[in-house]
Amino acid sequence: MREPFGLILAGGRGTRMGGVSKAGLLLGGESLLERVQARLAPQVTRIAVNANAPLRTPHPVIRDSLEGHFGPLAGVLTGLDWAAALGASHIVTVAVDTPFFPCDLVPRLLLAGGGGLAIAETSDGEHGTFGLWPVSLRAPLAAYLEQGGRKVRTFTTAQGAALARFPDTTPPAFFNINTPDDLTRAADWL
Repeated sequence: MREPFGLILAGGRGTRMGGVSKAGLLLGGESLLERVQARLAPQVTRIAVNANAPLRTPHPVIRDSLEGHFGPLAGVLTGLDWAAALGASHIVTVAVDTPFFPCDLVPRLLLAGGGGLAIAETSDGEHGTFGLWPVSLRAPLAAYLEQGGRKVRTFTTAQGAALARFPDTTPPAFFNINTPDDLTRAADWL
């Protein structure tokens, strides 16, 4: 298997942030998008950003291929289509609002997945937006979304996803910035 492509999921509406795109939020003088790009870049061969609004980034920005708000799985499907068109076999997804994800995310997902679907997990549960996704999942994922499915865990469980266990850390590796208070808390860890 070749090294996977990376996909940053940045298509959320940021409703708990007052409708502001989380990609542009500043943390320690850098945008969340800049922080996540820098952490992901050494682990993958190329990066795209899934967003439904314009973003400033050196990487391609790809909009959801499905109209409407279908959640992160719509972004994953769009990323799988992008990667397949470029001849990649897998993508690794990360969320733009989770700037402390592990620097060894990709190797650990690869080890757990053995070429198949793998999702990150810690003691507090699964982190479905952090996963290794084979492009062969395009058809089943499209069918799941067309049938009204939206829950990441329901889909990944049905597909027999392997779980890559990550240790508990400070800051928490998969700490998700959803609110202004979360952003303040994240700044305290810098």
